[in-house]
Amino acid sequence: MKTDDPKGILFYLLRYARILLGLVFIFSAIVKGIDPLGTSYRVEDYLSNFGWAFLMPHTLLVSYVVILSEFLLGIAFLFKLFFKKAMWLMLLMLSFFTVLTFFDALRNMVPDCGCFGDAIKLSNWATFYKNIVLISLNIFVVVNARRIVPRPPRFFPQFFSLLIAGVIFLGFINYNLNHLPVIDFRNWKTGEDMKPIGLDKEKAYVTYQNKATGQTKEFLFPNFPWKDSTWMSKWKFVGQRVDDSRVQRKYDLVVEDSLGNNKASSIFENPGTQFILFSYNLNLGNVKGFQEASTLVSYLKSKNISMVLITASDWTEISRIENRYHLKIPAFLADETELKAIIRSNPGLMLMKNGVIIKKWHYNDFPYTEKVQKYLVSPEH
Repeated sequence: MKTDDPKGILFYLLRYARILLGLVFIFSAIVKGIDPLGTSYRVEDYLSNFGWAFLMPHTLLVSYVVILSEFLLGIAFLFKLFFKKAMWLMLLMLSFFTVLTFFDALRNMVPDCGCFGDAIKLSNWATFYKNIVLISLNIFVVVNARRIVPRPPRFFPQFFSLLIAGVIFLGFINYNLNHLPVIDFRNWKTGEDMKPIGLDKEKAYVTYQNKATGQTKEFLFPNFPWKDSTWMSKWKFVGQRVDDSRVQRKYDLVVEDSLGNNKASSIFENPGTQFILFSYNLNLGNVKGFQEASTLVSYLKSKNISMVLITASDWTEISRIENRYHLKIPAFLADETELKAIIRSNPGLMLMKNGVIIKKWHYNDFPYTEKVQKYLVSPEH
């Protein structure tokens, strides 16, 4: 006898378990779908660490399959569409990811699973325990499935409901892939001030050594007798250190020039207007994007506003790109993974003013000169 009786506690437990599973799957799919490229990077990490190299060329496709499957299963659970099939498919998916995340937690192979994209960060063990809870709820639903009254077994209404939901969601994923994510969950988002906080708390210390005795003393700069010529004649400078433990820095990205000097602060904390062109791999960068960036460079030069290129490619590749696209701008090197995190576009463009991120553009949306005008600060404006 079916006990979908509103008065029974089992009815409510099954309903809440079903709805919770549906909502979790939908939420997980949405936050991944907001950043499909970022999801593909996580998939790449898993494939690389688990030795599934044969799938590496298809990481984006795998990401789409995972994201769309989660969304459709969530919708199916929430509205009881093809419920019995969805119930077993969800159990299969959860079983796979529970085993996967167990080994990941055990060996710490991938630091961040990306289960909820960049929206919610979970440790590897927290991810595994989360999957244990979800699969337990799923098993509870499977065991008591006969007590859940399904929708009338009409194939086409259920099929077209899922089809329409899937097509709309697929369009949403594609939009985020071909433009920037509609919501940026990462540190380098529009409006973020990248200047460090608490620089006034940074302390510099200098160490001097007595020439006669070898004794050393450390002083908080500039609180030492540097104006006392007699003292200075007896002591010599031997070293210095900076205590910035109380300074909160917004990034730890190292950006090197051709001499190996770190120019990150002079770029990201530039008090003026600064355009930055990012390309984690110049060889894989979009041709139209580089062409439009070159056109924009010429315009910005007329306004005395600089643009720099930050890439993980080598100097030979930088020279090739410069000559091919007449992209004569200062170039710097940085870590590929960090550049992928800053902007989901290759190339991607970012505008900063006084260390604040004003705007970011995907290469499909690079601004024309007249559109970028409103963002510029120059003597004429």
